[in-house]
Amino acid sequence: MAERIALAAGEHSGDLLAALVLPALRAQVPSAQCAGIAGARMIAAGCEPWFHVRELSVRGYAEVLSQLPRLALLQRRFIARARQWPATLFIGVDAPDFNIGIAARLRHAGVRTMQYVCPAVWAWRPRRMTAIAAAYDHLLCVFPFEQALFGAAGIAATYVGHPLAATIPRVPDAAAARARLGVPVGRPTIALLPGSRRAEVAALAPPFLGAAALLAREDAALQFVLPVADAGLRPRLAGLVARAGLDRERLHLIDERSHDCIEAADAVAVASGTATLETMLFKRPMVIAYKVPRLTELITLRQALIPYIGLPNVLEGRYTVPELLQERVTPAAIARELRSLLERPAAVAQLRERFDRQHELLLRDTPALVAQAIADNLARRGAAR
Repeated sequence: MAERIALAAGEHSGDLLAALVLPALRAQVPSAQCAGIAGARMIAAGCEPWFHVRELSVRGYAEVLSQLPRLALLQRRFIARARQWPATLFIGVDAPDFNIGIAARLRHAGVRTMQYVCPAVWAWRPRRMTAIAAAYDHLLCVFPFEQALFGAAGIAATYVGHPLAATIPRVPDAAAARARLGVPVGRPTIALLPGSRRAEVAALAPPFLGAAALLAREDAALQFVLPVADAGLRPRLAGLVARAGLDRERLHLIDERSHDCIEAADAVAVASGTATLETMLFKRPMVIAYKVPRLTELITLRQALIPYIGLPNVLEGRYTVPELLQERVTPAAIARELRSLLERPAAVAQLRERFDRQHELLLRDTPALVAQAIADNLARRGAAR
């Protein structure tokens, strides 16, 4: 009998993480059929899309509140589809706020449940441990400290490493990346990553581009690369670039290819999120920006357990890269931090050494470990029948 695995991935990052696992899963469980909430990468890897991952691309409490009826309907439709199929196993990939409700209901209905990329209870909302324990049979942790944290709460958890650590080279090559992008190889380069969601881009692209304009006036050799995560964002970004007074010779809008843009850079301005981890793995110095609606800020700050928002700082347990939050996200502040990174090569060299140590800690055969954990859970279900 074929094993039917329902997956729900959140955003572009979840789509990438799940897509990397699917080939290894089929090697472990050849009979596996996969379907659910998927993006282009998962679909290309053989996952049947019941819904597209873009339907989960919401950001912050204020935006989520306005989308709650739609998201609740999507949850109900997903659960009904998974039960009708019927699913053998449910795997939430990132998007824990959305997936925990699905997992709890499907587990109650007799479906085994797993979560790949754990809820960040180490950052805020530790009271969610009880809900997590009720919703999931097994958690797959991408950071080393999480296994012990969840294990202490009686929740089965396995550290699998972070899949991006295996896909990003330990020794990046800026010149090769610039050549692949088709931009001048010999010019100093800054990458601007204002996010992949419309709300992020609306909040961060203007100050990022304002900073680029300030730096461009100071250094005629400096160039900028900005990956466009979604084709629908290009017209807005192109308009913002024009208003910032940056021509195509100075700022290059690149369709997708965010990894090439990061690798090509001497320094990076990046939105808080998975892209900060990617930038760390590429050993690139960065300034992290975080700007959300006031309601989201108030709730997040009240529940925060640690003072950091950027994953490089979380993993180090201290500030290693600058973070600009809310009203501090200004063109002048971003330009100041980027300028400092360009002017302090010795400090950047030390930062890259720390980043490389973190890369080593995160480097595992993650797809194989995730696939093995899934196969083990399917076997336990079979033995229990």
